[in-house]
Amino acid sequence: MSKRVFLCCVMLGLSVFVFSGCLSLSNSPAPRFYMIKSMDKQQISEKFDIGPGVIVAVGPIDIPDYQDRPQIVTMDKYGMLKFAQFDRWGESLDAALARLITDDLTVMLPAASLQMFPYNFAIPVTYRVIVDVVQLDSRLDKDIFLVCQWSIIDAKNRQMLLTKRSEFRQPVNPHNYSGLTNALSAASVSLSSEIAANLADLTKQSKAGKDSAR
Repeated sequence: MSKRVFLCCVMLGLSVFVFSGCLSLSNSPAPRFYMIKSMDKQQISEKFDIGPGVIVAVGPIDIPDYQDRPQIVTMDKYGMLKFAQFDRWGESLDAALARLITDDLTVMLPAASLQMFPYNFAIPVTYRVIVDVVQLDSRLDKDIFLVCQWSIIDAKNRQMLLTKRSEFRQPVNPHNYSGLTNALSAASVSLSSEIAANLADLTKQSKAGKDSAR
């Protein structure tokens, strides 16, 4: 076989390979992107009196390594993780949860001012809320199970005021990725409610301590 014929055969083979690859890519479904939306203000009935002038900063939010990826991660009944190649988050999950909690607390603590991490450190923040998502197991056929370790910190004195562990189980309905995002949004409201209640209690205790010291 002459050198020219050999090169022609090689080029023809490469062309077929590239063309078949392009056809394969064109036949792949386009990825779908999901955003976790905050619940409507009308759906959040709980309000807490925290008093004016209180500034609350939310974040950072830490999530498990297996959830730190663009693909939506679910689990089957055998505990096997599944990564959805064509169903993905529209933003990083830790940023989405920080936004959700901030939005929820804005409604639940109407007198307070809310900031989201990373925030301007020139702002005189009163309390910092940090959340460590210990576990987030999502089953499309059943529910999501959210476990969080969260803390409230006195920002001025850099003192941890309390640390709590909260668990939430929320049904997924309908049994698809849209239902999963709705379930995670509802679980976020439950977590935010616990945080808001404790922030209100801490503010009352702080005010009572200042009044008694006069």
